[in-house]
Amino acid sequence: MSSFVPAPGYRPSYNPTLPYNSPIPGGLQPGMSVYIQGNADEKMKRFCVNFKVGPGSEADIAFHFNPRFDGWDKVVFNSFQGGRWCTEEKKRSMPFHRGSHFELVFLVTNEHYKVVVNGNPFYEFGHRLPPQMVTHLHVDGDLTLQSINFIGGKEQTSTSPGLPGAGVQSPPSSLPSMGGPPVYNPSLPYRGYLNGGLSARSTIVVKGFVPPTAESFIINLKEGESNDIALHINPRLLGGSIVRNSFLKGKWGKEEVKVTFNPFARGQYFDLSIRCGMDQFKIYANGEHVFDFVHRVQAFQKINTLEIQGDVKLSYVQI
Repeated sequence: MSSFVPAPGYRPSYNPTLPYNSPIPGGLQPGMSVYIQGNADEKMKRFCVNFKVGPGSEADIAFHFNPRFDGWDKVVFNSFQGGRWCTEEKKRSMPFHRGSHFELVFLVTNEHYKVVVNGNPFYEFGHRLPPQMVTHLHVDGDLTLQSINFIGGKEQTSTSPGLPGAGVQSPPSSLPSMGGPPVYNPSLPYRGYLNGGLSARSTIVVKGFVPPTAESFIINLKEGESNDIALHINPRLLGGSIVRNSFLKGKWGKEEVKVTFNPFARGQYFDLSIRCGMDQFKIYANGEHVFDFVHRVQAFQKINTLEIQGDVKLSYVQI
């Protein structure tokens, strides 16, 4: 069984420990986004996310994001420059809930950081320092991290050890690849098209949330012209199973249900990678192998459509 290798332009870290203080692969740039999935502690008082100009404790902070449960629940925004905190901005609204999972997204534009919480736009913080100066991301406080994903931007060109994507300028033939641009918070039912169909390195990334009342949802990879389903993934929340199958020439094939673990649970986020190989699909969730599905179609290159529907909330899809 091969290990998980992230596709270029998608650099995840799973279950990181706190405090988290790590380099941003390739540095921060407009057009990038940072996804943080985690769980707020039952007795959360505060946590922070800092976009830092260097790794040290005295380094400048281009953007300080700081939710505070203190009786006057609010989120504070600021920067730290030249050893001093600057003018504080705040919003007296708390999008996080103690004891609950959350997804926090920072979209970096030329003008500001756009903050999105659980799929809802929350705040825009204008740049006080050029984002290109930011080298590290720091996260700490009363929370547990499930994943941190750096999406977009330039690939890492140094050979620094331990950095996702280190030494990668363009994807060699052995590395996974993603073709089209990402889609943020798409509505359901979702349908996306793969220009030119799948290749033997194609990777599809789906990030989403399973609602607390979810019963089932479906991910299909189809040959659009024939309507055949080459890969049908059907998480069933009530029974805790993940059913896989194909629908070819008007007939369902043999179901497969065995998994190494089940990443889909009510009230939780997931980060799914579907990788196409010469002989099979390999499916990973949160960096861990979930199952393989041997190709049942002769020409997987004709697979050109991704469909998602059912009890799921999507936050990010890239094909």
